[in-house]
Amino acid sequence: MLGNGYLANFARRNYMLSAICRTQLFHISKPGLPALTCEDPVPMRIAVNTRFLLPGKLEGLGWYTHELLRRMVLAHPEDEFIFLFDRPFDPAFVYAPNVHPVVLFPPARHPLLWYLWFEWAVPRALRQHRAAVFFSPDSYLSLRTRIPTVMTVHDLVPLQHPEQVPWWSRDYYRYFFPRFIRRATRLIAISAYTRDTMLAYTGVAPERIQVVHNGSRDGFVPLPEAEKATVRTQFSKGQPYFFYTGAIHPRKNIPRLIRAFDRFKARSQAPIQLLLAGRFAWQTGAVKAGFEQAEHRSDIHFLGYVPEPDLKRLMASALALVYVSLSEGFGLPVLEAMQAETPVICSRTTALPEVAGEAALLVDPLSEPEISEAMRQIWDNADLRAALVAKGRLQRQAFDWAAAAQAIYQTIRAAGR
Repeated sequence: MLGNGYLANFARRNYMLSAICRTQLFHISKPGLPALTCEDPVPMRIAVNTRFLLPGKLEGLGWYTHELLRRMVLAHPEDEFIFLFDRPFDPAFVYAPNVHPVVLFPPARHPLLWYLWFEWAVPRALRQHRAAVFFSPDSYLSLRTRIPTVMTVHDLVPLQHPEQVPWWSRDYYRYFFPRFIRRATRLIAISAYTRDTMLAYTGVAPERIQVVHNGSRDGFVPLPEAEKATVRTQFSKGQPYFFYTGAIHPRKNIPRLIRAFDRFKARSQAPIQLLLAGRFAWQTGAVKAGFEQAEHRSDIHFLGYVPEPDLKRLMASALALVYVSLSEGFGLPVLEAMQAETPVICSRTTALPEVAGEAALLVDPLSEPEISEAMRQIWDNADLRAALVAKGRLQRQAFDWAAAAQAIYQTIRAAGR
């Protein structure tokens, strides 16, 4: 059994080693003690923007942050993670003892508050907590800190399609977003499409960008037929349904989805519903108008924000996911549908073909007849549905949160050295 003096001596040597390992190769070997080299992990203090970890309200950026950090924190207990929140946090997001949560004022949900939070509160916290590196998973960072920064870029919609973001944020994005990209020490792109778009719009050096695909969060699994019937009874009057999940705003192309479904229903008279799970975000007037004008609006149901357990059951019980977004940096619902063994109809544009591969019916998101025809094929052809599910089992293997977390962790460490 090792005595306390042995352990204290070993810990003291490890601490001394960590202070110099950043600058030179070093090796310690002394009789009776294990040899230490710079290959041993050097503890690092990593600050993270965690403002989208919102209890009961996780959406795209929140889930991305959660899935990466809970794995990263647990896999690297030698490091200290400083979580920077912009409001009171849920202790469930403090994943392990090596997480130090900090709440910074003000809550940042408006351009002026974004500026105050990132350009004043964050730099002060990074200095105060002596962070070695800052990781921002939501495409914002601080221009006023010299600390190495790793930033994830999900898409460039604010630059490509400013009309698809809230009007009150357009000037902020136009000014700051390119500067954020140029300032970052390292950049994570969630798809090759996002990387290529970044290169085209900002001219950033390609070697500063690493493509790291998302994974699918736990719990999206197939359900037995009896459970699917229970879900249909609860949500769709006992009928099969097409399913959409995600926030509702212009980029998601919901008015065309509604009109394509209405066209399909008019031509087929199929006993099927359209369920849409997600909060109304911004510029939703066209969605509401499309719904009011739909001949079969009694078969269209807006479910609002759906709790996680119900969302997973809804995905696994759908006849198909229909995800005809105009622009996506990744398209996580497509991967979640493949995990749940639900057939997919999705756009053939932006990053969606990269995620879907051959495991989806790809359509032109601007063509309501094409979307409607894909619905007809899914409804009519059980063999097609089975083939898409089988291809999805293969395609989904390329996407894994554990691998993503480790790849991004290595990038963070490299930036912080």
